[in-house]
Amino acid sequence: MQKARVALAGLGNCASALIQGIHYYSKYKKAEECFGLRNLTLGGLHAKDIEIVAAFDVDARKVRKDLAEAIFAAPNNAPEIVKIQRTGVTVNKGPILDGLGQYTRTVVQLNDEKESEVPEVLKESKAEIVVNLLPSGAVKASEWYAEQALTANCAFVNVTPNSIASNSSWTKRFERKNLPLAGDDLIDQVGATTLHKTLLALLSMNGVRISETYQLDVGGGTESLDTLERTRDIKRTVKTRSVESALPYKAEVVAGSTDYVDFLQNRRDSYFWIKGTYFCDVPMQIDLKLSTMDSPNAGSVLFDVIRATKIALDRGLRGAILPICAYAFKHPPIMLSLEEAEKSFADFISRPSSADHE
Repeated sequence: MQKARVALAGLGNCASALIQGIHYYSKYKKAEECFGLRNLTLGGLHAKDIEIVAAFDVDARKVRKDLAEAIFAAPNNAPEIVKIQRTGVTVNKGPILDGLGQYTRTVVQLNDEKESEVPEVLKESKAEIVVNLLPSGAVKASEWYAEQALTANCAFVNVTPNSIASNSSWTKRFERKNLPLAGDDLIDQVGATTLHKTLLALLSMNGVRISETYQLDVGGGTESLDTLERTRDIKRTVKTRSVESALPYKAEVVAGSTDYVDFLQNRRDSYFWIKGTYFCDVPMQIDLKLSTMDSPNAGSVLFDVIRATKIALDRGLRGAILPICAYAFKHPPIMLSLEEAEKSFADFISRPSSADHE
């Protein structure tokens, strides 16, 4: 099987973690020798079979730079995990559109060069998959890159919470072009939402009746700054619906990002509070705190999404690929339980299915 040739829209902290991860895991041959990945090999594709062939950004400290240099340029603050040699891939200038909010304009140095012809770059680089890593508030810019993917006959992966894979009009457009689509809002590997849902499902399965619960996140990366200004309500809606799906009954649920703390840098702190009753209606309460480095959280899941999307491409599948969407995203076209999503994805990888696209 050929490599998955990927173009990145946005070269922030998640892109840095992804690129470093490809280099980090390329040396491993056996799954038992490495840690931190769910799947070293997926459907015949090794982690090193993900190849970044093009990238787009608007910051002057990244545009015209090699990927190896650009991923460590400010305002990125993801940790340097591995030393990367020059890749030969130069970052192209993308359009701004609504990619920057009032807050993020204070930390980004805009490049004033002419924008690249994105479809031409995608075709020249022989990219197969466009991965949207723009800030959550970049609604128009996210849709613009989806449009360019269609023009260049590329599959599209929407990491942001903006509604693309879960939007029927976009799904139909990718179906007509015979291209796969995956999204929306990537689930973290050590994610607050997944942990919250798992706890609620486990407690409920054991007979506990949950009455109230919340999950609040505080971070220090550029994405947290953008969320503070523009997408706090969107993220709260998406996360709350995702968490609610873990319970077979109605409860008071709030889940979302709340604030930006600059000195946290690329760290994120998540707080959980769960209230309910168990045997003989006796009350119980849980208070938890989860601290993670934000950018590496996207790595393992994104590895699986990219390779699964390549598999969908090779099988000629089109539109929103439900097994990928439900497995890896908080806002898929159809919400499945954790168990259903896992089984659906495993079945998809192991064999083709007529039910692979929605």
